Amino acid sequence: MSALDPVLRRWPILAFAASAAMLIVAHGFQSLGHLEPCHLCLEQRQVYWAALPVSGVAAILLASPRETAARRIGGAVLVLVFAYGAYLAAFQAGAEWKWWPAPATCSSTGPVSLHDLGALLGGAAARPPACDVAAWVFLGLSMAGWNFLIQLALIALSALSALTPARRP
Repeated sequence: MSALDPVLRRWPILAFAASAAMLIVAHGFQSLGHLEPCHLCLEQRQVYWAALPVSGVAAILLASPRETAARRIGGAVLVLVFAYGAYLAAFQAGAEWKWWPAPATCSSTGPVSLHDLGALLGGAAARPPACDVAAWVFLGLSMAGWNFLIQLALIALSALSALTPARRP
């Protein structure tokens, strides 16, 4: 028995809590920190929204006779969900570091001009925040960079949970 066994056996519950916590943190940065999310930030949130029902159903089924199957299948599906999230986070972090261009729909186009402000007052749509400019950095990593590392941990725990053998009576 390893020290991780209690975590892995309850992983669907913990994955649900982790996904909910990440959404709370993201919405906190937006609401309390006044950091508007860019297009890629919103897509990264969708990963956590998708993980909630997957982990929620698997967590409910932990109390059933099919608990091992629920944990394994739930863990395998969560690996795929979190892998997509890691891809999105790595893509945005790379765009922030200028390793590759961000999608045209979310790249920065330069400073705001008086013409832009006049157009906005005239009813034009507001320009969303740029995906290729880090709005917040801690210890050298942007939110996308931190999200990538968190997603890697979630992938690893989901995979280990899916591979953990059945409980012995």
